[in-house]
Amino acid sequence: MNARAGRTAAATGTSRLLTRPVLLLLVASVGGMGGFYLLLSVLPLYAATAGGGGVGAGLTTGTMMLATVLAEPAVPWFLARFGHRAVVGAGLLLLGLPSAALCLWSSFPLMLGVCLARGVGLGIVVVAGTALAAELAPPGRRSESLGLYGVSLGVPSVLGLPAGVWLSDRLGFEPVFLLTAALTLLALPAVAGLPARQATRAERLSGDPDGRSGAPDSRSGDPDGFRGGVPGGPLGAAVNRSLVRPTLILGAATFASGVLVTFLPLALLGGPSHLAVVALLIQASVAPVARWGAGWWGDRYGSSSLLLPAVLAVALGTAGLVRLESPVVVIVSMILFGAGFGAVQNLTLATMFERVPRSGFGRVSVVWNLAFDAGMGLGAVGFGLLIDRTGYPWGFAVTAALLLAVLVPAWHDRR
Repeated sequence: MNARAGRTAAATGTSRLLTRPVLLLLVASVGGMGGFYLLLSVLPLYAATAGGGGVGAGLTTGTMMLATVLAEPAVPWFLARFGHRAVVGAGLLLLGLPSAALCLWSSFPLMLGVCLARGVGLGIVVVAGTALAAELAPPGRRSESLGLYGVSLGVPSVLGLPAGVWLSDRLGFEPVFLLTAALTLLALPAVAGLPARQATRAERLSGDPDGRSGAPDSRSGDPDGFRGGVPGGPLGAAVNRSLVRPTLILGAATFASGVLVTFLPLALLGGPSHLAVVALLIQASVAPVARWGAGWWGDRYGSSSLLLPAVLAVALGTAGLVRLESPVVVIVSMILFGAGFGAVQNLTLATMFERVPRSGFGRVSVVWNLAFDAGMGLGAVGFGLLIDRTGYPWGFAVTAALLLAVLVPAWHDRR
């Protein structure tokens, strides 16, 4: 009772969320993720219409996510060596500029090369941004601050996912490639206002070698964080037992997301006009609202308490896509999926931050983003191989069954 009252008081304090560094981080994130989402469902369509089929479509997303997963563990080192400005700027350039090359050549190997470059850029932007959002959060409002940052990642999906599909259908693929490059370039000026170095570096220079400000995080389930024989780096975060369940839950949810953003436009080809665009728009619109709402809830009642219904919503939304012939069922499914997926993103991230000291934020950011991107990549590639044998309805049913399996860790983690 006292803990809940203290959490509520801290969450409703007067500390400002929207400081100048936070605003500039949000601008940079909107530009980078706009470039990411604009092509996320377009490149699979581009590959499939060029003769790649379901396997080729899955490889575009899978290749990008593979590059992201490989790049993310190195991001904390680059941040410490070069600072946020140079690293985030490089990430924005990699997310956008390579897409312009597809206007000149249309070979499948070049397409995969563009996906690799974009994957590295994505890994840089999301790891640096997530850690910085946590570090810039005022005391007692970390979950809400992460929810606000999640909105900056979700708003581009609201516009980018459906707009990319719609524009490629109306204008062709090349204008979408050029628009992606322009969008990321427009975000570059905001990078100049980001902190030059990580906050933990400043803490070390001020005489706090652990970056803890003298005491562990009172909400951490493991006050010793990564000490006590647990190795440092991303591996240290990965083997922290208190992080295993939220990592599994996030990976399963993003597996389904990788399936959806890659194959829903293909699955709905030949159906009602623009149903795929409307479905993606609704899913992308609901997710950031749910992500912010989950942050508000987490600061007051604990982030892990809402994980079970969030996972259930993702599973039910995926299961509903078995009825692809019904526009009403597809739309309702996208509402459920968006609500559950947005909540899962914030709840798992905030739960993981709650269980480590401040000095572990960078490593938790890496692990969370690794689980996110590995799940998306595996979902895209695995589903592409599966549907050649089962078709779309059965493929969505198998994906929903996998999600139901992670209700068990969500139940155990609900405290």
